[in-house]
Amino acid sequence: MASFDQFTAAALDAATSPHLAGTVHGFMGRGGGVSAGVYATFNLARWIGDDGEAVAENWRRWRANYPGLAVASVAQVHGATIHRVGRGWGDARPEGDGMVTAESGVALGVFTADCAPILLADRARRVIGALHAGWRGTIAGIAGAGVRAMAELGARPEAIRAAIGPTIGLCCFAVDLELAERFAREIDGAAAFARPGRPGKAYLDLRGINRMLLERAGLKPEAIDEVGPCTRCASDRYFSRRGAGGVTTGLQMSFIALAV
Repeated sequence: MASFDQFTAAALDAATSPHLAGTVHGFMGRGGGVSAGVYATFNLARWIGDDGEAVAENWRRWRANYPGLAVASVAQVHGATIHRVGRGWGDARPEGDGMVTAESGVALGVFTADCAPILLADRARRVIGALHAGWRGTIAGIAGAGVRAMAELGARPEAIRAAIGPTIGLCCFAVDLELAERFAREIDGAAAFARPGRPGKAYLDLRGINRMLLERAGLKPEAIDEVGPCTRCASDRYFSRRGAGGVTTGLQMSFIALAV
């Protein structure tokens, strides 16, 4: 195992968005940790087979960079269930794919390796959200569900700003033609975010579709940012299951918390 005494806080790679200024947030990359093999190096997911000591050290490094934050997460199941999170959340991981909160000191963390991580904030009303939008969750409407859950806490959709983090891109997200046709049937306008592939295949723009769905939920177009590259193209910087040939890899965490 890698030596744990070489750590410096600057080693971690976290992309941020100016749209979310005033919050503590980041789209973590895979660099700066001690995990090895398909989990190399900054995997924070404890439940996918990585060495427990390595994951614990990666978490120590994350907490050194973001002190005072308690991370809440869910057992992601590719749906559209959103949980309301408070300080007493602890280590609970109920099934779901999104979280919202109006409490400071709580970081909402979602884990991805090609799916779209979406972070949202209404800074004036101090309400935030974090969503995991894979293709199933996108069809299920998680973008709109997340905005509605924030509105229940007092957020105004037109005041919400969002950032969609590193996600597999149109360049690499090849799917069966049947799935592309399902998107077109179930999401009005989704056909505009597809292009033909080889026979029986098509390419989908997962970030583009979720951007459209956030706008339909009430966000202003200029309030939505896209952060980072295609995860498969940049699999040296971000975990990508497609880039790894479909094997289980580490997961990067995207998180957001209200500034104290």
